Amino acid sequence: MEATGLKTMSLKRSHTRELGCIACEELSDVGAGKEGWLAESPNLQCALDAHSIAVANRFVILVTGWDDGPRLRIRPELSPIESEIITALEWLVFDEIRVIAVGTSRGYLLVYSLDGHLVHRQMVCPGRIIKLRVRGTKKDLTQDSYSEEVSAVMPGVIARFDGSDIQNMLQEWFQETHARFWDEQPTKRDLDDLGNSYKRLPYQLWNVGKYGSCADAAITGIMPPPLMEVQSSQRYYRAITIGEDAVISAYRLSEDRSRSLVGAILSKVVPATFSTIASFSKRIWRSEQTSPKWSEAKPQSFAKASPLTCLKDHPRKGEKLTLSPSGTLAAITDSLGRILLLDTQALVVVRLWKGYRDASCLFMEMLVNRDSDRASSSYHEPSKSDYCLCLAIHAPRKGIIEVWQMRFGPRLLTIQCAKGSKILQPAYRFGSSFESPYVPLEVFLLNGDSGQLSVLNRSLS
Repeated sequence: MEATGLKTMSLKRSHTRELGCIACEELSDVGAGKEGWLAESPNLQCALDAHSIAVANRFVILVTGWDDGPRLRIRPELSPIESEIITALEWLVFDEIRVIAVGTSRGYLLVYSLDGHLVHRQMVCPGRIIKLRVRGTKKDLTQDSYSEEVSAVMPGVIARFDGSDIQNMLQEWFQETHARFWDEQPTKRDLDDLGNSYKRLPYQLWNVGKYGSCADAAITGIMPPPLMEVQSSQRYYRAITIGEDAVISAYRLSEDRSRSLVGAILSKVVPATFSTIASFSKRIWRSEQTSPKWSEAKPQSFAKASPLTCLKDHPRKGEKLTLSPSGTLAAITDSLGRILLLDTQALVVVRLWKGYRDASCLFMEMLVNRDSDRASSSYHEPSKSDYCLCLAIHAPRKGIIEVWQMRFGPRLLTIQCAKGSKILQPAYRFGSSFESPYVPLEVFLLNGDSGQLSVLNRSLS
């Protein structure tokens, strides 16, 4: 028994590095205090930044570091009439600007500053925002230039915001806030009203529910136009969805909104239905509290989404989806305890793992086959080509994390982890494609019961 314990401790020391602890009294606001709260709470959302973590549970967001620094509690103004709750959480990081993006069960995108002020509020589409994704993709198929995006995933719907539009909006808000600060001391309501006064962010919206409601989805990158279609300057994106009716589905997304018949119908029916329900609810609801008078903008029409293929394998259901940095690989977990490695360009499953129920996956980069002379040199800074893409699989029922080399490489590591742990990854940093030295993709391990945060080592040695 003692030998087993020593072996476990050795594994932890060899392949993870402790960073600090997030345990604090304020964590009780988001459900901490009982065993397994981090892994078992269905409404808990976590988002990691380079030095902070944001944790949300239905109505409140807590931002804390793993040191003794200040903590921030944010309570978004949600609609009690619609039983609105927080359903998605992510960091948006632009150079010196860091904000928190929030998705709600009514389809709203909220953005908050680290002072707790509302920066932006916008309706995306009526419905529950399942996930917010931030990533960089190539602008076209022939050049190495990149565009950066924020996508909002909803059941059967995916929306895409361009990163440059969000960055411009944030810069305007912070400049205006700074100017108001020197003119007169603004109140919190003044700043929140300022966050709602800016024009709506432009975005694209697609209906990807042809094969049923999706549990998760992602835009994987640019793809060629249809063979028989007239060439134009518009871009086409490839999207992957997973869900209950179809384990995997793929779509070609067009920027053109004029040719989507389904989009035209839904853009009329959905807002009308939503408006009718909301009006009826407000008549029934009698409350003395006055809610802020937000201007309700109608959701925009859907652009064209052309189905490419789907995999139906009842009773298997797709549950979680994670993308590689380039978007060419996707790891998909299903309800039968399998993990599928999908080539998102060829739309072919290239690898399969079995026996991983309730698993979570994240891609990471490791120094696996570095040249011995270069590795021994203290002057050599690893470049992107030195790192190897790997997949970290957290199997909570086994109490381990496995690291596998992509695409067809061996299992490199098996790391013991405590029950109630969760693997996390820092948010994408806008502009990071041009950073030097290269910052590899890392995976962090958070022990919910102790609050201890660790990072998996980049090297096997």
